[in-house]
Amino acid sequence: MKLRTFGLGLLVLAACGAGGFIAYAWEPEIAAAENPTFDFAPDIVKAGADLAAVGNCVVCHTALGGKPFAGGLALPTPFGTIYSTNITPDAETGIGRWNEEAFARSMREGVDREGRHLYPAFPYDHFTRVTDEDNRALYAYLMTREAVSAEPPENELPFPLNVRMVLAGWKLLFFREGAYEPDPAKDEVWNRGAYLAEGLGHCGACHTPRNVLGAEKGGEAHFGGGEAEGWTAYALNGASPAPIPWDVDALTHYLHEGWEARHGVARGPMAPVNSNLGTLPEAESRAIATYVVSRMGEPSPEKRARAEALGAEAATHPPGARPQSGGSQSVPAAHDPAERGAAIYAAACSTCHDAGRPLPYGGLRLDHSTALYGPTPANPIHVILQGLPAPEGERGPIMPGFAGSLDDGQIADLLAYMRKTFSDQPPWEDPSELIRDARADGSEGGQRSLGTGSDAPANPSKRETSW
Repeated sequence: MKLRTFGLGLLVLAACGAGGFIAYAWEPEIAAAENPTFDFAPDIVKAGADLAAVGNCVVCHTALGGKPFAGGLALPTPFGTIYSTNITPDAETGIGRWNEEAFARSMREGVDREGRHLYPAFPYDHFTRVTDEDNRALYAYLMTREAVSAEPPENELPFPLNVRMVLAGWKLLFFREGAYEPDPAKDEVWNRGAYLAEGLGHCGACHTPRNVLGAEKGGEAHFGGGEAEGWTAYALNGASPAPIPWDVDALTHYLHEGWEARHGVARGPMAPVNSNLGTLPEAESRAIATYVVSRMGEPSPEKRARAEALGAEAATHPPGARPQSGGSQSVPAAHDPAERGAAIYAAACSTCHDAGRPLPYGGLRLDHSTALYGPTPANPIHVILQGLPAPEGERGPIMPGFAGSLDDGQIADLLAYMRKTFSDQPPWEDPSELIRDARADGSEGGQRSLGTGSDAPANPSKRETSW
């Protein structure tokens, strides 16, 4: 009898808990706007366009070969594939029946017009920091885009992750709603940079490691390095692997122009970020750089000494020479993969990277390359395989891809040589799996470009990938 009573009590508690969670998770539907008119002042629309560029909205909400903002781009996650939504003003498949309140709720709370919780692949944990005024401008911009009828594919997620109400539990654990509050101890430029980087720019979404539930880690892990689309997003705090530490001027130039003489050319998922920022006043890039460099802090004496040694040398090293400030200068043994890699480097890489031509059209001196000091070889693997395709109809940096001329073993040997010769870091672990994955991504069109429509800005120095 006591056991039955105890079991009944547990069921009642479970039912109450489930009921309480449902009550907590439920969000009301906002009535659809019938026959809405989208009449906005031009200056508001222009402000929204600039904000959308900071947020990189067109890239995630445009399928390869699709119409701008019409959604359908596959976003792989550790939990399954999520497809971006149509955010054009189409009434049936887009957000054409959303009023401003519905749009603001999606940004601030991660809930759509129908009351469904949004997956954090839409980074509302960052967008919640956007001000009401900027949300209004974004709304005006999106509602004046071309309406496109396009239904994205269904998300590919296992149970129970395909039940959106579960996301309320994720939010309870990890989501903190609220607009950005300026730090009174910092100046206007720093606060502007923090607002952009932590809000619409959502830098931490790629550059911060995540826990097992997919939430960004906090504290000292913030900006501690992450992963995006198979690429390494390098740490932007004191753990930055850049052999020449970033300063505000250098990072401003990189963000605005897509390259920097001592750090290289934007690549992978970062390239469209630079391309969008390059359409804005340089002051926006400088504000972000001011904030990010402050998060990096002062470089250690060891990093400063290494940077000074590299900076004292020429921008490129002579063909066939090894930099004196890099890794081991000893001649590798015959069985060392680095020796085999040396021959590949001499034949395939040295012509550009040792030629002395300045960036963005020349090859970066590789002992200046963050990629060769990074925690994994993922980024150099992508670049070796895919190269830098020539921008269509424009001038820009170019590098051939070697996917068809180098096999996996040769790429591994080349990586071993470059890591040993051009950095002072220990060898990477066996890169075989990363090479196979990157090769598969490349064969499936994994190298994203910005040729997605009239709203996708094009800049020849900011489009593709490099070191």
